[in-house]
Amino acid sequence: MMLAESLGGFLAERLPMGKFRTVAESGSGFDGELWSGLAAQGIMGIMVPEEFGGLGLSLLDAVVAAEALGYHAAPTPFAAALVMAPLALMGSGDRAQQKTWLPRIASGEVRIGLGFAGMSGQTGEAVGRLDGDRLSGRITAVLDGGSATHFMVYLQDGRAALFAAAGEPGVSVTTHRSLDRTRPVTELVLHDARATILGAANDPKAAATAVLDAGRVLLAGDTLGAAQSMFDKALLYSKERVQFNRVIGSFQAVKHTLADIITILEPCRSLVWYAAHAQAGPPAEARLAALQAKAHLGDAGREIARLSTEIHGGMGFTDLLGLHYWFKRIAFNRQLLGAPERCRHEAAIAQEWVS
Repeated sequence: MMLAESLGGFLAERLPMGKFRTVAESGSGFDGELWSGLAAQGIMGIMVPEEFGGLGLSLLDAVVAAEALGYHAAPTPFAAALVMAPLALMGSGDRAQQKTWLPRIASGEVRIGLGFAGMSGQTGEAVGRLDGDRLSGRITAVLDGGSATHFMVYLQDGRAALFAAAGEPGVSVTTHRSLDRTRPVTELVLHDARATILGAANDPKAAATAVLDAGRVLLAGDTLGAAQSMFDKALLYSKERVQFNRVIGSFQAVKHTLADIITILEPCRSLVWYAAHAQAGPPAEARLAALQAKAHLGDAGREIARLSTEIHGGMGFTDLLGLHYWFKRIAFNRQLLGAPERCRHEAAIAQEWVS
């Protein structure tokens, strides 16, 4: 697809390993120069309707972009800031807030970090209490919060509250370096912070769940891209590394491992792409597809990362090659917005297998 080719070429040029290490090791998950370049690529408005200055593309297009970002382990906000937040605004039906925020998202002016109060299965405290337009509570594991200008929090009843970032009264933002050096972990502590409550949809809980599941599909797409990158690196290394006067790719054991990896990897693309396509269809099918994609990619990605690292032998575990950035990104994606066990449990509940 043209989108994947354009974005992939841009990232390959802008993120050589030296530059990548500098940005990743800062732990912020953000680089202003890279963000400006992505804005020029038009990616900021990928989910924003054309009437608000965006591209008006589909979630499938966003997943293709997520693949490219995952392939290059790009240290930049995307899932929450550029996809889930616009979906939340559109799903709310609040026209006034759409006019206020969507053009600013499409221009790259606003970056929204997004958290869930008790819906996504994250560890740590995730509670939000609303009193009029004042929000209090503590939310851990906020997505894309490291460089956010604003935050959105989904409360337990499905309502969404939007507020300004740190510096505003009652808002405390703490960012921690995470397992994945390309994306930090953000914690919000709120005390009577002034918030804008988005207009309620007909079923706020269902609207919030749709945004959550879209995020899960995006993370599955990111994992798919990272896993493809790890396979490509392993394949290339097997053609270059010489042992006993032969390239290691000629050894049967290495061939079998590479075959195992591609056998695991290839079916994942159709699963993730279908899950993205299904989000525009019947809610029950959309839900199951998202949960299955997130759960399966979490496990498949971990196995691909392990085998690809082993192909590199002892070098694979060193900092020199940088494989650990992709390895850890896959591991972090596995836990965000619900680990495979959580997603499979939710799928079982959705199918009324368990209560």
